[in-house]
Amino acid sequence: MIENETLFENIRRQFPALTQKVNGREFVYLDSAATTLKPEVVAKRVYHFNQYEISNVHRGAHYFADQATQKYEEARKTTAAFLNAKTTTEVIFVRGTTEAINLIAYSFARPLLKENDEILITEMEHHANIVPWQIVASEKRAKVRAVLVKENGELDLEDLKSKLSSKTKIVAVTACSNILGTVNNVKLITELAHKVGAKVLVDGAQIVSQEVVDVQDINCDFFAFSGHKLFAPFGIGVLYAKKEILETMPPYQGGGSMISDVCIESSTYNDVPYRFEAGTPNVEGAIALGCAIEFLKSIGFTKISEHKKDLLEAATEGLLKIPQVQIVGTAPRKGPILSFNLLKTHHSDVGQVLDQQGIAVRAGHHCTQPLMKRLGISGTVRASFSIYNNIKDVDLFLKGVKKAQELFQ
Repeated sequence: MIENETLFENIRRQFPALTQKVNGREFVYLDSAATTLKPEVVAKRVYHFNQYEISNVHRGAHYFADQATQKYEEARKTTAAFLNAKTTTEVIFVRGTTEAINLIAYSFARPLLKENDEILITEMEHHANIVPWQIVASEKRAKVRAVLVKENGELDLEDLKSKLSSKTKIVAVTACSNILGTVNNVKLITELAHKVGAKVLVDGAQIVSQEVVDVQDINCDFFAFSGHKLFAPFGIGVLYAKKEILETMPPYQGGGSMISDVCIESSTYNDVPYRFEAGTPNVEGAIALGCAIEFLKSIGFTKISEHKKDLLEAATEGLLKIPQVQIVGTAPRKGPILSFNLLKTHHSDVGQVLDQQGIAVRAGHHCTQPLMKRLGISGTVRASFSIYNNIKDVDLFLKGVKKAQELFQ
């Protein structure tokens, strides 16, 4: 335990943002579910590329273009290995989870769906895994249905089974709820969906920084995540998709790089994954994502999971001792996400009090309005923990909540 504490204190030092003061207080960052802070090694990698290696990829005939292309494709290899994809051709670089889901909605679902077909999501989905399906379903006169969530935040698997049918063409589910913290059994969900012939998309935005992801073991057809939730910069994300499915899909966007031959009358398209990467890509973002993945691998997910679990348990136990606190999401298997409310107090007011204490949390509906309506609340305060947090952060957070409770109760 002491060895791990030393490890994570050393890791913490790699995040200069945490040396700052906010309102004259020590800065406590508990908003990693929204975006992670970036370690120096990633920031320096972006700087180095932009200062010394800058070039576009794939089309240049000079040294730096060749070097940039190699590093960009090495990042794809790193990402494929990180997900345990069969081949690098199953990894598409996008802007983030949202674009990845939209790509599948438009390039896969739109040609597939027919009137009265069904897309099955869950009540705990982020808006990014709801709205794209609504748009294509409306166009194709298909239906979007949702699996119920239990009072404790668990997904109702019996309801899932009852709603799966031959009409179900796509099941889109989050691996980890961004508000409840619930970690879903996506391997089982995929198995159940495949039995009725449905394809499965997993929103992995919250899970990729928590535990090992093995897309072959899950057997999902699509998996999406955002780099900025994995210690990489904004504007880079990943769509994994099985190669045999990608090869049947039309392009999502048209432009440079995604073509093989262009005539005025018509064009032929590039091989996968390039046919889905139109235009100039986020080269430094992809390279930095590869760097962030290597950074995580150097720590090890077993140690990361244990550390986050310890912080979550300490914060949960502490909150339960504070009068008038209601924790939202108590599923037995949770990620390092802790949502709560003070009874008779607006979540934004609690968030402001915590901010005055130098504590960064998120307050609102967290882009999960259907879930909020299901739970009968307008929003929550959300604290989320990462590798750079420690028990002192938890103590300061609990003191901040107590202060809010004393002010408003």
